[in-house]
Amino acid sequence: MAEIKPQVYKDPRPAGYFDRFHERSRTREPDFAYELVRAVLSPIALGFYRARAIGTENVPRSGPVLLTPNHFSQMDHFFTGVFLRRKLRFMAKSQLFGPPVFTWIFTHGGVFPVRRGYHDDEAFKTVHAIFDHGGSVLVYAEGGRSRTGGLGEPRPGIGRIALESGVPVVPVAIHGSASVRKWKKLSFPKVTVQFGEPIVFPVDADPSREQQMEAAGEVFDVVRQMYTDLEERGRRAVKRSLRDRARAEELAAEDRPAG
Repeated sequence: MAEIKPQVYKDPRPAGYFDRFHERSRTREPDFAYELVRAVLSPIALGFYRARAIGTENVPRSGPVLLTPNHFSQMDHFFTGVFLRRKLRFMAKSQLFGPPVFTWIFTHGGVFPVRRGYHDDEAFKTVHAIFDHGGSVLVYAEGGRSRTGGLGEPRPGIGRIALESGVPVVPVAIHGSASVRKWKKLSFPKVTVQFGEPIVFPVDADPSREQQMEAAGEVFDVVRQMYTDLEERGRRAVKRSLRDRARAEELAAEDRPAG
């Protein structure tokens, strides 16, 4: 795995600096910048990285939904979004907001900041505001990129969102993106994005950290299982087994007596 520069975990800028980004995300949809970025990066994802998706039908076509992928690469949100017709909103570390060109793209493309290492309620308020408008939000289950080449551990944030909102949570496994940076050596890994079946939790307006971690762990267990299957069996075998299971369920439904 290519080396990743050491990260600066805490953003020294005051919370108020990011208010304008939250306000836009809460009140406005992503504009043409989202479609422009998708148009530019789709050929790269589908061509060079041979990215393919499994289970896109598990993502609701409308209404609020939370997607919770694992995270290896800065391309992960593009790999996820390219296969979905609806526009995803992305929670991203606040350090990405600063350089004018990238900040403009993020702001107009549906990205909003979270100040990692702080008690950043504003990011969660933005998530709920997007849900109130029927939007879809992507939050990385591990809270940031894994820097080991393997899956990390879930953070409580996705559990908090799932419990406070009660919206469907779609676990997402992204396999192959740990080697994306090898493009510098003209090596392009094959990337697979698998969308799991939605999970819905009973609403709890004030979940404890233990409850948040329990919910996050339940979601990430599905991510881990999908990722492990892709790692050990490959995407063709995974797709075949899912087709076989769906067919078996159809036949069982046909055999059940009506009424």
